[in-house]
Amino acid sequence: MFSKKAASPSAGPGRVIRMAPKIAYRNLFHDRMSLIVTLVGIVFSVVLVAIEVGLYKGSESKIATVLDKSKADLWIMPYGTKSFDDPSLLIGHEKYAALSTPGVLKAEDMMVSFSSWRKPGGGKKSFVLVGLDWEKGETHTWNIDEGTEADLEIPMAVAADRSYFTDLGIEGRGEYAEINGQRVQVTAVTKGIRSFATLPYVFTPISTARKLNNASPVQASYVLVTLSRDADVEHVKQVLTDRFKGGAEVLTHEEFRARSIKYWMFSTGAGLALITGMVLGAIVGVVIVAQTLYASTKDHLNEFATLRALGASASYIHQVILVQALLSAVLGYAAGMLLAMLAIARLKVRVPTLTILMTPEIAGYLFALTVGMCIFAAITAIRKVTRIDPAGVFNR
Repeated sequence: MFSKKAASPSAGPGRVIRMAPKIAYRNLFHDRMSLIVTLVGIVFSVVLVAIEVGLYKGSESKIATVLDKSKADLWIMPYGTKSFDDPSLLIGHEKYAALSTPGVLKAEDMMVSFSSWRKPGGGKKSFVLVGLDWEKGETHTWNIDEGTEADLEIPMAVAADRSYFTDLGIEGRGEYAEINGQRVQVTAVTKGIRSFATLPYVFTPISTARKLNNASPVQASYVLVTLSRDADVEHVKQVLTDRFKGGAEVLTHEEFRARSIKYWMFSTGAGLALITGMVLGAIVGVVIVAQTLYASTKDHLNEFATLRALGASASYIHQVILVQALLSAVLGYAAGMLLAMLAIARLKVRVPTLTILMTPEIAGYLFALTVGMCIFAAITAIRKVTRIDPAGVFNR
């Protein structure tokens, strides 16, 4: 199988290096069954890890749905708030304390509360009520599919997402229901706003949210602070923290987002399940690729020994095995990503409420993971070749 000229000292190091990919290619495709087994292992690993990573990133996106649509440098919240969906009420003076702080450009209130929705046909459903102060801030209801934001200015008007109509017991815009015992009307319909906890998001002006929760006209769950361009975020954060003296907590947008994701993904165990799936997929791929590369190397020990006896260096033999692993990685990744994208598209059609994200960045990380997995698997085969005695070829 190997060319003696490829390993001959007279061929020169450049010629030897150029022959390594050719030998690796012939090694890889010589035993088609081993190649198929290798590719099946890599494809299975790539598909499993891609779907698990996509679900994980999709879950993060759901957890931070409202957070990512809210433009704020700092968030003021009740002390000990675990996540965005863990609401309670502030005392009510925090917004004005923020506005009087040097470096603060503006501040807006937001109310978030777990509430009870009484369906028109009977029965109740828990949901998350989000009250927005878009008249004084920049956070607006988004993805409005029917109606307009102006329709929410009608007294006791709310916006519900179309994907939750069945859960809320309504069929469309214009229907009435009750929130916490008070009659409301669905005057706007959003599309595609899902929550991680499966509880519907219902949006309304903050004035209406305060009435529905029997809160005072100055109370809110959060105060969203926007700073001037020349303000130092950490300095203003510390000033506000000192002013509230433990009565309220101040976090940057990134800190609050990370805390919310950490709470839902790890405190509830949901994230651990997805991470376990990713790890298992990678382990399966490593084991299968390692076994097939080892078997292929073992079957060609005589040829490798011949190359060593003819003057090929150990690093050259290692290069052949690594190139073989890289070829396996590229072929397996290409097939695996194709199947993964088809599976993700199919899942989105069959389960529209499922959020699976796949971006070029994620695909790049998966490719790096696949290459790393195959190189790690090749180490087993390399260790076997390292023990070859070149003189052993002359004893056969």
